[in-house]
Amino acid sequence: MKTESDDALAIHQVAERLTKAHPQLDTALVKKSVQTAYEELRYARVRTYLPILMELRAKDLLPPDEQTERRT
Repeated sequence: MKTESDDALAIHQVAERLTKAHPQLDTALVKKSVQTAYEELRYARVRTYLPILMELRAKDLLPPDEQTERRT
């Protein structure tokens, strides 16, 4: 069974992957989107896919690439 520490590790790993994939975004924004995704999905019965579902949802919450590219 998954514990809170497993969830915290998954949140950290997803945030790290997204930060590396989108270096032009503010790290706090990425972390917030991952946390929001986790909050939306944390009561899922099947937790095997929680990290990938969090990552996909967090990507949806981030601004589109074309907007972030204009800021740099």
